[in-house]
Amino acid sequence: MNQIVSTHSLSKRYGNVFSVKEINLSVCEGDIYGFLGPNGAGKTTTLKMLLGLVRPTDGKVNIFGKELGANRRHILQNIGSLIESPSNYEHLTGLENMRVVQRLRGVPDKNVTEALRMVRLEKQKDKKVAQYSLGMKQRLGIAMAMLSFPKLLILDEPTNGLDPAGIGEMRELIKSLPQRYGMTILLSSHLLSEIEQMATSVGIIHGGTMLFQGSMEKLQARSRPSIRIKVQDHAMARELLASWGFFAKVQEDSLVLENITDSRVAQVNRDLVAANIDVLRIEEQTRNLESIFLDLTGGGNSL
Repeated sequence: MNQIVSTHSLSKRYGNVFSVKEINLSVCEGDIYGFLGPNGAGKTTTLKMLLGLVRPTDGKVNIFGKELGANRRHILQNIGSLIESPSNYEHLTGLENMRVVQRLRGVPDKNVTEALRMVRLEKQKDKKVAQYSLGMKQRLGIAMAMLSFPKLLILDEPTNGLDPAGIGEMRELIKSLPQRYGMTILLSSHLLSEIEQMATSVGIIHGGTMLFQGSMEKLQARSRPSIRIKVQDHAMARELLASWGFFAKVQEDSLVLENITDSRVAQVNRDLVAANIDVLRIEEQTRNLESIFLDLTGGGNSL
């Protein structure tokens, strides 16, 4: 697939401290790329370098197959972005704010109408932004970013300020953009569960260094499923399992077996029942993105 964004050894140093160190970012056409990391990991600095808002100390940025430095104006015409908090004129209405961006972008009226509809602000468009809630301001910022229906949409914490229902709606909107409008999405977030539900590719950054980059399937493959068995007599069942060559961990009210095939699970079940131990429940446990993330980062920082 075509690479929409690629960086080579992209670094930003403030004094002797690296905010971002030798990042090789790769975002392909049609991706929803989730950029994950704790606060202060370097996510926003990286996104700002992609937009020319921060000058890299070292490294290169290529977008749409062209180097950013020499082609900045052309490249930025095809990018929409929302970095950190939305920028708007609070004394103007939502619609008037959209008109300002419309004139800058040179897009038709239908784009304004469609973008406001997509973020559910069409009924509040004539209200002054000063009267908007934080969530409404966030939705307006996303509408302004999408106004030209760009090839690349860069969003920094797009669900910030939204309530649970709004987060769900934003998730579904973002998931629809590549297919409906041909957009490629690069978004940063600290909401691991949301990234897990909508991203096709993931980059995990920690301390300014990329720890993982690849498809969501590749990341989830790092999760080693385990089998959780609930029985009436845990102590006896654990002894029997050990005598059969299975080491079971005790976890809450169950025994946990790792790296075991389906056929072996069936055999364990038969053997426990034959030994007059009632098996109450058998279930597979898979680790979620949060536990994989904590493993990669050493669990030292929360998001």
